[in-house]
Amino acid sequence: MRAMVLVEPRRPLDLRELPDPRPQAGQVLLRVRACGVCRTDLHIADGELPDSKLPLVPGHQIVGIVEEGAGRFPRGTRVGVPWLGWTCGICVYCRSGRENLCERARFTGYQIDGGYTELTVADERYCFPLPEQYSDSEATPLLCAGLIGARSLRMAGDGRRLGLYGFGAAAHLIAQVARADGREVYAFTSPGDVEAQRFALELGAVWAGSSTELPPAELDAAILFAPVGALVPQALRAVGKAGIVVCGGIHMSDIPSFPYRLLWEERVVRSVANLTRRDAEEFLALAGRVRLRARVVPHPLAHANEVLASLRAGKIIGAAALEP
Repeated sequence: MRAMVLVEPRRPLDLRELPDPRPQAGQVLLRVRACGVCRTDLHIADGELPDSKLPLVPGHQIVGIVEEGAGRFPRGTRVGVPWLGWTCGICVYCRSGRENLCERARFTGYQIDGGYTELTVADERYCFPLPEQYSDSEATPLLCAGLIGARSLRMAGDGRRLGLYGFGAAAHLIAQVARADGREVYAFTSPGDVEAQRFALELGAVWAGSSTELPPAELDAAILFAPVGALVPQALRAVGKAGIVVCGGIHMSDIPSFPYRLLWEERVVRSVANLTRRDAEEFLALAGRVRLRARVVPHPLAHANEVLASLRAGKIIGAAALEP
């Protein structure tokens, strides 16, 4: 099978021929139909997330067809594979409904070979059926951008005015979920990114502007999808009393010091780590009921390095996927 392989960080992926994987007990063999390209893939490739498996097949937003099932899914079923690929089931976090914090968790496209390939294997317990109305590429961002975004949205509380910093794969889906819930969405992009601002307004945002600006109304909560630590104090300036700032990324640059007055009056800063299987079940059910507009541009598998470069340069509006 063909696969794009990370041999070492900060080096372009290699297109290689690898032996076809064989499923072990409890695993399914999947023929990959599409795999989303996520900023986390970029952090792994750039060495910002340490201790990845090497060599590694990246990719954790996998849409595939079951070639060999382990019992849960019959052959021919279309399933999705997200970031969380395995948990121990016995640590204090697993036993308290917080498997996203499992002490020994293993993650797809990080410690487990992922979906930048033609064939892959996955633990059937961490695979999920997908809503039929989405094409293979359209379904890919649901599996990370959507899932982490939905968890972040829940952590942000029920406030009416919501700010989204970084209007990419996650924000363009979660903006629609928030709008369906009757919230006002304020979109923040890189300075001068008029195209992303226009896209946010098309999706129902009431305002879109630069991340260096303050919004025209005081926010109840803000979610940071951009991995820029300097946006934390900026978001604190934008939220009102008891406002919540959620850091939704797995990696972020250092947060600079800021005056206590920005945090005072019961404002909250919190992070979101990974996802649970319950998150996946609930969000994918929602995506089946509420038709989300997933803007995804598909690319050939062999173009993975070019797509990652475009993501690094901030040139992708919405999301991107690789198709074998």
